[in-house]
Amino acid sequence: MPLQGWALDLGLVGYRQAYALQCRLHEARLRGEIPDVLLLLEHPPVITLGKGFQAEHLLFAPEFYAARGIEVCPTDRGGDVTCHMPGQLVGYPILDLRAYGRDLHQFLRQLEEVLIRTLAEYGIEAGRVSGYTGVWVGNEKIAAIGIKVARWVSMHGFALNVNNDLSLFGLIVPCGITDRGVTSISRLLGMPVSMAEVKARVIRQFEAVFGLSLHAPETPLELVSAAV
Repeated sequence: MPLQGWALDLGLVGYRQAYALQCRLHEARLRGEIPDVLLLLEHPPVITLGKGFQAEHLLFAPEFYAARGIEVCPTDRGGDVTCHMPGQLVGYPILDLRAYGRDLHQFLRQLEEVLIRTLAEYGIEAGRVSGYTGVWVGNEKIAAIGIKVARWVSMHGFALNVNNDLSLFGLIVPCGITDRGVTSISRLLGMPVSMAEVKARVIRQFEAVFGLSLHAPETPLELVSAAV
């Protein structure tokens, strides 16, 4: 029997709100009050600064971004600087990794595998690049991954470019990588794709890779309504 978990589609949610929700769910998972959870959502324009952030990778002063309605948020995930915006699918797995081998490197490879398999369903041949975390199509990054694990329960996760405007990436040095570009599903296919369909395919591949059975909670989560 596969492990049971929840999949929650939150729609468009502010970065700070989503982070507060992750913290609540993380604590609830540690206490054993909820099963593993996969949050799927989109963010308004935001630039996030990971624990490995280097100041020169933020190309302009904070006032420049604020004037354009782009929030800049320091955060506690791993990695350098990245950005989120509508049309990009963000996934935050709140998993107890004690059930998945207690191996952080394996966890990162599993997240990559979920996205590689999802992209293959669209006929996109994606893969890994040695020395970098994330998913790539040729020389271009299509998905970024940055996590935090505390007491073996994970937070943060992945961002898959679907229909998003890629120009925001030009305002930073994405993940501190200067010699590679970014791309999206819609750009590669030459047409917009259904976000609902992408979410469904990500959930299906997440279940396959992690041996989980995901479903919506039977009753509304007070934890969610309190944070979103």
